[in-house]
Amino acid sequence: MTAVAKHALKDMTVAEFRDRLADEPVILLPMGSHEEQGPHAPMGDYLLAEEIALRAAAASGAIAAPCLPFGYAEFFRGFPGGIQLRATTFRAVVEDMVTAFLDHDIRRILILNGHSTNAALIDEVLRDIRRRTGVIVGSVDLWRAIPDALWAQVHGPEAGRARGHGGDPVTSVSMYLRPDAMRPDLMQAARPAQAMGLPATVSGVRFEGAALNLPLDAQELFPDGMLGGDPALASVETGRRIVEHLTGHCARLVAHLRGQDPRDPRVGPLAAGAAT
Repeated sequence: MTAVAKHALKDMTVAEFRDRLADEPVILLPMGSHEEQGPHAPMGDYLLAEEIALRAAAASGAIAAPCLPFGYAEFFRGFPGGIQLRATTFRAVVEDMVTAFLDHDIRRILILNGHSTNAALIDEVLRDIRRRTGVIVGSVDLWRAIPDALWAQVHGPEAGRARGHGGDPVTSVSMYLRPDAMRPDLMQAARPAQAMGLPATVSGVRFEGAALNLPLDAQELFPDGMLGGDPALASVETGRRIVEHLTGHCARLVAHLRGQDPRDPRVGPLAAGAAT
């Protein structure tokens, strides 16, 4: 009886994982956050990144590591139930996760980030790792990897009203992947907010059309957790199309990275038999 190939590291024995190393697999490291997503969607949005990583691994032959469920989400500290990591903690955890593979000469690693605020800290860590080890580790910000063309296809002229924290993409993707955890009866559209007599944004306010960044908490500005978007415009079908696009995008990226030298960005596909 032929064993079914496993794509989740959490399901592998150490012997099974060692056997896979001969093929120099790409390791996917999914990351997300545990934070409010409006009154209608579950807080564990890291589960969305984890599922996309598992699907991409199955489609590409990569291996998906366990998801880092907590992120840098200081802005959401005012909402109960969220679990935030300090910037120093988050950087240390990401470094330890990547180093756990580098220590075993596993160098094809790709982070799939499902929480946009993690991005700058991930970049800091990966640059430091490259300086110390010479290895280039890439990262994809999943929600930012949704192209404008797809937004136009799924929402048409309503794309601007649909997008935002509390709206899409997380609401539609949650409806598709985690329908039993949704509370559609609590859906409501985001409303404009002000701070210091100025229109509020996710990161502060606007003055004369320009951004003024302020160290405010989301709860001070948007106590209902709706920072943007209208979840009434979300749908299971939209979630399916977003997940399928991101799965395909990440799977194709894995295929491309297999042929690249993780120590030299100037080199294209590796020559047959070349050392890596």
